[in-house]
Amino acid sequence: MKVYEGTILTVNEHDEVARYLVEDGGRIAYVGSELPGRFAGEPLERLGGRALCPSFVDTHEHLASFATFNAGLNVMDARSNAQICEMVRAFAGASDAATLIAFGASPHSVAEGRLVSRSELDRACPDRPLMLVKYDGHACVVNSKLLEKVEGKVSKLRGYHPESGEMNQEAFFAVSDFITGSLSIPELVGNIQHAMDYLASRGIGMVHDVSGVGFAGNLDISLETWLARSAQSGFQIRVFPQSMDVRVATRRHLPRIGGCFACALDGCFGSTDAALLAPYEGADDSGVLYYTDEQVIDFCRTANRAGLQIEMHAIGDAAFDQACRALAAALDDFPRNDHRHGIIHACLPTTEGLDICERYHIQLPMQTSFIDWPQEPDSYLERVLGPKRASRLNPLRTMWDRGIVLSAGSDAPCTDPDPILWMQRACNHSNPAESLTVREALRMCTYNGAWATFDERDRGSLEAGKLADMAILSANPYEVGPAGLGNLHVEGLILGGRPYEPQHQGVVAAVTRGMLARGGR
Repeated sequence: MKVYEGTILTVNEHDEVARYLVEDGGRIAYVGSELPGRFAGEPLERLGGRALCPSFVDTHEHLASFATFNAGLNVMDARSNAQICEMVRAFAGASDAATLIAFGASPHSVAEGRLVSRSELDRACPDRPLMLVKYDGHACVVNSKLLEKVEGKVSKLRGYHPESGEMNQEAFFAVSDFITGSLSIPELVGNIQHAMDYLASRGIGMVHDVSGVGFAGNLDISLETWLARSAQSGFQIRVFPQSMDVRVATRRHLPRIGGCFACALDGCFGSTDAALLAPYEGADDSGVLYYTDEQVIDFCRTANRAGLQIEMHAIGDAAFDQACRALAAALDDFPRNDHRHGIIHACLPTTEGLDICERYHIQLPMQTSFIDWPQEPDSYLERVLGPKRASRLNPLRTMWDRGIVLSAGSDAPCTDPDPILWMQRACNHSNPAESLTVREALRMCTYNGAWATFDERDRGSLEAGKLADMAILSANPYEVGPAGLGNLHVEGLILGGRPYEPQHQGVVAAVTRGMLARGGR
């Protein structure tokens, strides 16, 4: 048993701030303004100027990809392609990996104003295959050594550009599948365990993982499901299979399906293939819808009738409307009172689509890190979308005031999983009228994330009876206000009443425990 005294941000129904929290056996025994006599004399931790809040939830992350890229080279801070090439050269010299993976290239944050090219990567890394993934996670640049290995798989796919080495759309997905499928199971497990530790250092106690990128028989979905069941220190993973085949979820007894890749309805703004209702500025192109309405409706109807929770990627307004129509058609076909279907990203929603979300209770896992994103700056978005459409991006206040449930996710590896940044961007929107309050932003990053996968009975708020899953913040965000959120940091994570400890199981133990455990995650 342990007593915490100080600022306790409960994120309960009334957003109450308490003075005392008592943990007993991994659960919260008491929260309130006065300490009952029965707890007097128990071990006491005074928070001082710090604050205790529910642990954070990342509601959209590509865990295997993030784990893989987190073990590779991150070039997001590079400010020229020449600097990227120097980083690649140094990384290649220090790594003994058979295939090199780098991440974070953007044409908008480098002096040249373009993506690094295949020929430049060849000079930096001539001897081993290299994939440099674009910041948005929807394209990559390959060097010649890797192109030799994948050419037969991608040469007839949309998005294949051998001259520059850039692969996007279906060609990118095929290259990603090839790279992911080339990883050994011990390597992948070790990377995922290190990724859990990294997420925990940011105060994240649960991640919604979209899985399924290139392993034969969807082995990665099975593997991540097993790791979810066997994760140590109370860390939680909820697996969403990225498939339009409902059997991929039902055969694994998983209650949910969706994500990006196979469940992406369109591309992204960075590659100008997010599907728009009107063409991009100064162009005849309106992006790409990967599926017809009939295909998406059929998937949603089948998944909804199977009792699954559905989530789909939609960035452009045309894709958002398609997702809304499909989910509405599925729920009209087979009504469900508490489905918690969601549309991921929802960057450019329409009024008509939001009407559907409000009426059918569709939730939205948002990426507030996309607001004022250095890798995809507002100036670029205004140029490709036009000022009027760009001003409608990520309308958090509009959505919140409609009663639509918003949660927060990183889309890692596209952005760094940083809940403090999620709150900071949500409360300091580039369109000030669309900003949230600090209390709303904290709820979005905690309670709403737990709610999004039916976990709110045990997690998401600090209330008696719930698990003691808590993050320790350096200060009270309610007091520092929107302007001070950027100075806030996470000082610790407590899961099930215990300080988080790094994952230390061996590969065989982690996989075996997960295989023998019952139930989906």
